[in-house]
Amino acid sequence: MSNKVIKLRSELQQSQRLDSFLADQMSDFSRSRLQQFIKNGLVSVDGNVITRNGFKVSMDNEITVTLPEENPTGLIPEEIPIDILYEDERVLVINKPAGMVVHPSAGHSSGTLVHAVLAHCSDLKEFSGEIRPGVVHRLDRDTSGIIIMAKDEKARTFLQKQFKSRELNKRYLALTDGKPPTPTGRIEAPIGRDPLVRKRMAVLTDEKGREALTEYRVLEDFPRHSLIEAHPFTGRTHQIRVHLAFLKCPIVGDELYGLRKKTIALGRHFLHASSLTILLPDQKQPMTFSAPLPPELETALNELRSSS
Repeated sequence: MSNKVIKLRSELQQSQRLDSFLADQMSDFSRSRLQQFIKNGLVSVDGNVITRNGFKVSMDNEITVTLPEENPTGLIPEEIPIDILYEDERVLVINKPAGMVVHPSAGHSSGTLVHAVLAHCSDLKEFSGEIRPGVVHRLDRDTSGIIIMAKDEKARTFLQKQFKSRELNKRYLALTDGKPPTPTGRIEAPIGRDPLVRKRMAVLTDEKGREALTEYRVLEDFPRHSLIEAHPFTGRTHQIRVHLAFLKCPIVGDELYGLRKKTIALGRHFLHASSLTILLPDQKQPMTFSAPLPPELETALNELRSSS
């Protein structure tokens, strides 16, 4: 299959950066990807290959863009039921169940959220050419709750920028073994790979860890547990789990960071992404999405309430 070629002619009254011109003319592609096209020598102006994003395009320049052939993802869509909270032409907001991995990885070649979304949105596989089409952010396998997926590359870039710049609001509900030192608090503790146990993350020194910030408040007190609302400002791997364990009140059922002996019979850890406030593509105001506690977590919580 030959690469697709797009020819454009500039009608600019004033000169403009090449990457900016392409972003205006080719809105289906993110600016960062167009810049990669330029860097890789896939863009020419009047027959001359240009590799500088800042090259100035003027009136009557002919710009040719050779689109690279997409590599197929090789993923086979799977008809797995998904709880869709919201959907439009650009995004999907999903209430992910515990036990489901977000995207394929070692040991998880099928049954992931990506496989399910591909079956729901057949055109999703036509962009990005990778094993994580549409993925904006992740939730741990046993963390349930709200996750947002993009249907096109530009929407994904738009959403990811908000995660990176912290221009959104994420809230999680966690039930902990023990109590935090104060009813409300702010945890500023860098996180990085545990040097002794590679599958774990850990609080490290500033030099070895990456900035991680979580605020929390206790919603309900129990004799040996606390129901906590956590608000992570950064998005480090296992952040809430690591930070609460650092406060000596690990999440109930957390096999990696929690107590060795279970205090509540639960087949997963008690962490749920309960709400997300974010600005969607083509919208003027942020939207807030909420997901109720799944039945197994609600049952565990009600049993605590009745026994207190």
